[in-house]
Amino acid sequence: MDFLKRYRKMISLRGLTDHTMKSYTTYIKVYLDYIENHLHKYPSQVTWEDRRHFIEWLKNERQLSDRTINHVIAQIRFFTIYVQHQPWDESQLPTRKFDTYLPYVPTQEETIQFIDTIPDIKVKAMVSVMYSAGLRIGEVCNLRYEDIEGNSMRIHVTHGKNRQDRYAPLSQTALGYLTEYWYTYDRPTGWLFPKQKDPSRPIDTFFLSRHIHEHEDRLGKPRRLTCHSFRHALGTHLYENGTDLLTIQAILGHKSINSTTIYVHLANRTISSVQNPFDIPRKEHSNG
Repeated sequence: MDFLKRYRKMISLRGLTDHTMKSYTTYIKVYLDYIENHLHKYPSQVTWEDRRHFIEWLKNERQLSDRTINHVIAQIRFFTIYVQHQPWDESQLPTRKFDTYLPYVPTQEETIQFIDTIPDIKVKAMVSVMYSAGLRIGEVCNLRYEDIEGNSMRIHVTHGKNRQDRYAPLSQTALGYLTEYWYTYDRPTGWLFPKQKDPSRPIDTFFLSRHIHEHEDRLGKPRRLTCHSFRHALGTHLYENGTDLLTIQAILGHKSINSTTIYVHLANRTISSVQNPFDIPRKEHSNG
């Protein structure tokens, strides 16, 4: 049996996206190779101890983070249940605990200054949409001409995470940059940001990451920004400006409100504006 082919077929039947399929296949190839060339077994002969040894071997060989190790365990779980049709025992291969760090978020002034000084109008348009609408990088790259609704000042996001359509706000400033880009780059009517060598396909996500770092270098700043920094920046700045969490959740397309509460921690105004009970004026105490 071609286990990898069967594995991909089962992912496809689950209706997962191409990106998820690629992500879910990454370490199963390594897993199957380990079974064949290290254990000299068939997948049906693999024990729980073998699986634990594989995780230890993979972490030592690849120096993977605990978060990535959890992704690997999830892939093995999927393979075991849906390809081998065997039960999965969480107690035999538990997921790992890992530290969670708050992402770097530029201030509102820093964000606007960064975008306004980008020299390439294509990059400027993409980053301005990503920030002002809170889009993920994949959502920006997969925008189509008809997704930009200038009359209602909103963006129809049809390639979102979890395959959930939503509407995101369209900033007047971002629309101005988009319009300038559209006229400069031959008025694309299919993909809004098509691939240069193959306009039938959307632009690659790494295009924007590379140009963001190049602009940081141009400004003499350390490389701290990622594409996702601008999505986090919008959520943070909205909360700082008084937008409630449920509205931010809807704008960003978070499936759970738990994902949105991170902006409570990232917002500058939250902690500094709280009245600390230890600083409440004391009443004078009488000894009598």
